[in-house]
Amino acid sequence: MVCLITGSSRGLGKEIALAFGRRGHQVVVHYKERKEEAEDVASQIKESMAIKADAGNIEEVKSLVDRVVQRWGGIDILVNNAGITKEELLLKASEKDFDELINTNLKGPFNFIRAVAPLMVIQKSGHIINISSIAGVQGKAGLSAYSSSKAGIIGLTMSAAKEFSEHSIMVNAVLPGYMLTDMGIASNEKAKELALNDSLVKSFSDPNNVADFICYLSETKGITGQVFNLDSRIL
Repeated sequence: MVCLITGSSRGLGKEIALAFGRRGHQVVVHYKERKEEAEDVASQIKESMAIKADAGNIEEVKSLVDRVVQRWGGIDILVNNAGITKEELLLKASEKDFDELINTNLKGPFNFIRAVAPLMVIQKSGHIINISSIAGVQGKAGLSAYSSSKAGIIGLTMSAAKEFSEHSIMVNAVLPGYMLTDMGIASNEKAKELALNDSLVKSFSDPNNVADFICYLSETKGITGQVFNLDSRIL
């Protein structure tokens, strides 16, 4: 299987890429700026390639997909993981920051789906897994743009699942939970404390467990349009 993992030079994306690699799949490590990190991830996978693209730029996304097709003939699994965040109160948030978050977190997956889904339609198979967040369901103070983008991911997942089901393409969303990746560590201490206190098991989510679940989900059949919450905080 050919797997394309967006934003996979570090954090959860890196763990997902490595998990697919351990299972013997061909893996595309996508990055926007962190070339060295992406190439390091790719070097740990037997069949892999690291490719740069701005997720918010459809032409760059299409170029990436064309390179993958030229080498491996198609794409079987797309994991839309690339995302950014910035903590700002709604009334203090700038239009520039809001646009940047939406462009990466929501338009990015939209662009990748538009570029990859036609290949899956021809194959009459495929899995698209979108990484959302509990913030997209509950909303979070100081994260209006991030919460909006992640809520949009859930809506995009539902719509895509309905549109592509006739082509045997499965589309699902995963809420991975609060993880101590670079993004999680960068959050303020109050956010970390609240996440830990709300956790039923009093621990943060493990990126390796999330990656293994995503690999498992990509192997299932007949499961689409679902939102899987891997966070031990109750929605």
